[in-house]
Amino acid sequence: MLDWTQTIILALIQGLSEFLPISSSAHLVLPAQLLFWNDQGLLFDVFVHGGTLIAVMIYFRADLIMLFGTLRPGAAFKAGSGNELWLLAAATIPTVLVGLLFNDAISGGLRGLPVIAFTTLFFGILMGVAAQMGTAQTDSNLGAISWRDACLIGLAQSLALVPGVSRSGVTITAALMLGYNLTTAARFSFLLSIPVILMAMTFMGFTWFAGEARAAPVGQLLIAMLVAGLSAYATIAVFLGILDRIGLMPFVWYRLILGCVLVVVIILS
Repeated sequence: MLDWTQTIILALIQGLSEFLPISSSAHLVLPAQLLFWNDQGLLFDVFVHGGTLIAVMIYFRADLIMLFGTLRPGAAFKAGSGNELWLLAAATIPTVLVGLLFNDAISGGLRGLPVIAFTTLFFGILMGVAAQMGTAQTDSNLGAISWRDACLIGLAQSLALVPGVSRSGVTITAALMLGYNLTTAARFSFLLSIPVILMAMTFMGFTWFAGEARAAPVGQLLIAMLVAGLSAYATIAVFLGILDRIGLMPFVWYRLILGCVLVVVIILS
């Protein structure tokens, strides 16, 4: 059972790190690994993910209204931008399949500190390369994501099931490497988070219902959900502003420093 301090801290971590390219799963695992906290439980994860899901849906509400408007008969494929709802669905499929096929490995041995240290460093370096490529490309694609590229971004996203990779980080990295500009890459990444978070919540909810009896008080779960949602909304707004002014490099350096710190912890432990 988590106390209130742990509840607030973990909810803040979820909200702050879900949409930053630094890996929310790694940052949620690290307190248990380094501070020996009890696992927060699946129901807690469902609630804080629910908070971040509501946050991104509210932030991109205009885009969602436009996208779901394409479901009107005869409207879905009139224009390239009208295909985006189906592109998001197609890009989600690889993550769902990988999650179902490799859930035991992902939730078991791949959550250790050495794996997190490696993925934090490796994908941080990859993101740095992509950021430099994006800066060098003066003719980056400003248009809609193509079907092929949506599938490739979806494949990249499936790697984020491993802690330390970062879902937003790897999808933005993939989009930049495919020639899209940072604005297009970030927008598609955030919209892509909606079906993925919804699928994760559904899976965790069924798993909890089927076998895990542990649950925090409802009031504690609702507060965690509120904290995660508010911090996630603020994070999206701040992150998009940082991308416009500075780019990805601050997050690249953060990942490299964190990865090096984790390597030192592993060596000394």
